[in-house]
Amino acid sequence: MKAALQTYHARMQRVLEHIDRHLEDDLDLDGLSAIAAFSKFHFHRQFTATFGLSVHRYIQLARMKRASYRLAYRDDERVTEIAMDAGYDAPEAFARAFRQRFGQSPSSFRKSPDWEPWLAAFGPLDTARSMLMQKTFTLGDVEIREVPPTPVAIVEHRGDPVTLGATIQRFIAWRKAVGLHPRTSPTFNVWRSERRPVSPADYSVDLCAGTDRPIESCGEEIESGEIPGGRCAVLRVVGNTDNLEPAALYLYRDWLPVSGEEVRDFPIYCQRLKFFPEVPEHQAVAEVFLPLK
Repeated sequence: MKAALQTYHARMQRVLEHIDRHLEDDLDLDGLSAIAAFSKFHFHRQFTATFGLSVHRYIQLARMKRASYRLAYRDDERVTEIAMDAGYDAPEAFARAFRQRFGQSPSSFRKSPDWEPWLAAFGPLDTARSMLMQKTFTLGDVEIREVPPTPVAIVEHRGDPVTLGATIQRFIAWRKAVGLHPRTSPTFNVWRSERRPVSPADYSVDLCAGTDRPIESCGEEIESGEIPGGRCAVLRVVGNTDNLEPAALYLYRDWLPVSGEEVRDFPIYCQRLKFFPEVPEHQAVAEVFLPLK
């Protein structure tokens, strides 16, 4: 029974990964049911029963998520191109759908996103993906690595995590202005608080770009610092890396007590290696580092 359920879920996950890879293509029920090797007469009901969303709604939300990321974080792409890749024949139709879902036009969102309705809009998509894409780890997934010290430029985010997107926008804009591209300058997040502190105002994370160059502010509040070298337990996460809390909890709750190791005085952090939407969401990669004595 369990093996049959795992096989069923694996077939559904193939569909989600295919959708991720082909968001700009024609994703019809016949093709998706063939990917899952299910009957086309029943597949749409099976999908809805599994994920709580119809195939059509899931694809719409996935396309809108990628489009909104591109609008917010990639200002060199034209709205027309983003609209076409999201499956709309005209920018006007895309703008109507975007406004209906987020309460802003695409151009207004690009200039000044309202992140709270954006987060709420993708709740059903995140719930659907988490049903089959929950990450499970084993002791063998954790590698102890000697990490060299890395000088970094830091943009601090302090306050409600709902506003983190705005800080990420400023961080990306600053990197572009000073020529610190993620391909040549590693990207780190240092978590200074819990992901969901009792008071949202206490949320704290540092966005870091590796560089040993003098810091140029370009009008932003940028600090220089260092991610210290030393031994670290490292856990790689492949897939949706928006929420790395499960990986951090695994290191603290499951790996650390049986490892015989002790942590040192630097926060847990991650390095982001492959980014959505540059790669499909299921191919994003991040590594979580737990500093050890």
